[in-house]
Amino acid sequence: MTQTFSRVRPLESIDFKSFPSPCYVLDESRLRHNMEILNRVQLESGAKIICALKGYSLWASFGIIKEYLHGTTASGLYEAQLGREKFGGEVHVYSPAFTPNDMDDILSLADHISFNSFSQWTRFREMVKNAPRVISAGIRINPEYSEVETPLYDPCVPFSRLGVTRSEFKPELLEGIEGLHFHSLCGKGADTLERTIDVIEQNFGEFLPRMKWVNFGGGHHITKASYDVERLVKVIKAFKAKWNLEVILEPGEAVGWQTGWLVSSVVDTLRNGMDIAVLDISVSAHMPDCLEMPYRPDILNAAEPLEKPHTYRLGGTTCLAGDVIGDYSFDQRLEVGDTVVFDDMIHYTIVKTTMFNGVKHPSIGILREDGSFDVVREFTYEDFKNRQS
Repeated sequence: MTQTFSRVRPLESIDFKSFPSPCYVLDESRLRHNMEILNRVQLESGAKIICALKGYSLWASFGIIKEYLHGTTASGLYEAQLGREKFGGEVHVYSPAFTPNDMDDILSLADHISFNSFSQWTRFREMVKNAPRVISAGIRINPEYSEVETPLYDPCVPFSRLGVTRSEFKPELLEGIEGLHFHSLCGKGADTLERTIDVIEQNFGEFLPRMKWVNFGGGHHITKASYDVERLVKVIKAFKAKWNLEVILEPGEAVGWQTGWLVSSVVDTLRNGMDIAVLDISVSAHMPDCLEMPYRPDILNAAEPLEKPHTYRLGGTTCLAGDVIGDYSFDQRLEVGDTVVFDDMIHYTIVKTTMFNGVKHPSIGILREDGSFDVVREFTYEDFKNRQS
């Protein structure tokens, strides 16, 4: 199938200095581009794709996303409430462990619930059976195979609490279970998924004929330019043809990948063995994945140290000594008030921010498809105060 994608707004046409600072800026044209890629996968493969709210929950943009995707997947009660209230469609829920109080509310919201263990399933199966809505129940499995390099993000590390291994799988407790759920990818390609499916078929294939669906989880880097979409479609179609099952994918990163920026400003410059610039943002509070992964964020019109005439160490405004983004070089010397724009700061960023040190939290703005700009959220002292007691 040949599909013509919507035009992405040229970067050079965007006046970043016109945006407030600090501010996360989502570009609707880039979001729609991603949705069209994901929809291509749905149309060509027959899979169902839902949005993982743990990676992307900017609900002011759900109007575009729900034109394409079937619903949302939640990691707990609050995300399930958000999905039901702001997105609609199907609400899928998975958590490493549900509490009885949360389960009471989840049962009124969810269409699918994946349980992390058979003990959780046996604890709640009567509640699921008697729920006020029809719920399809699943079990998360641990294939004990992963190609994720960072242990923090690897669900299949030794002694992982995430999912049921083959040795602990209990076929005698499958009555009422309609699906299997695995999530062992993190920013990976279709080749990794294909190898993972081979392992799952070897270890859990005998149970697939008893299922109605399999959830392939998230971590599929589908909207990355180098991703092999054709291979993904072939893998899904082959699996569906072999097992006659519904296939579900729940990307988060792929939804928000390269859809926007974190706009910041220089607050001060100083020197201590090298030039230093302090920005009105914080890597620990506003870009936590840069420390957790870790990775070096790209800055528009900046380069590696010493590649351009002026090299600076960029740091944030918290008192944390390690609140340092890294060393970058620029064409011109940085001055107080200059704009510094961090690329690809929408997925797995806004959802993880904190108000540590009481630093100003970036606003959230949307660059509309028609070129207009709206600040959809500003954070105040009241937001900080209400997180405390």
